[in-house]
Amino acid sequence: MWVLVLFDLPTETKKEVKAATDFRKKLMQDGFIMFQFSIYLRHCASRENADVHIKRVKTLLPEKGHVGILCVTDKQWGTMELFYGKKEKTVSTPYQQLELF
Repeated sequence: MWVLVLFDLPTETKKEVKAATDFRKKLMQDGFIMFQFSIYLRHCASRENADVHIKRVKTLLPEKGHVGILCVTDKQWGTMELFYGKKEKTVSTPYQQLELF
């Protein structure tokens, strides 16, 4: 089972930035890894184990912002398709081929 924590936290003041940073750090201390900037995930061996981590996340919730918690089975996780974009590269002009007679 996978536990995903999705969040959108305000970062307009120093206090809000600190709260968002502390929330991310505490997620990582609990074994979550960053999937995307505001999506952290953790694999759990069972639903009971997932419930323990969900309770722990609920104790870490910051005052402001939106936080969602989603549980996904291994089978559901396996059906996810991931796409990685490619960086644009400058195309070098090919060398001119000379013909010799």
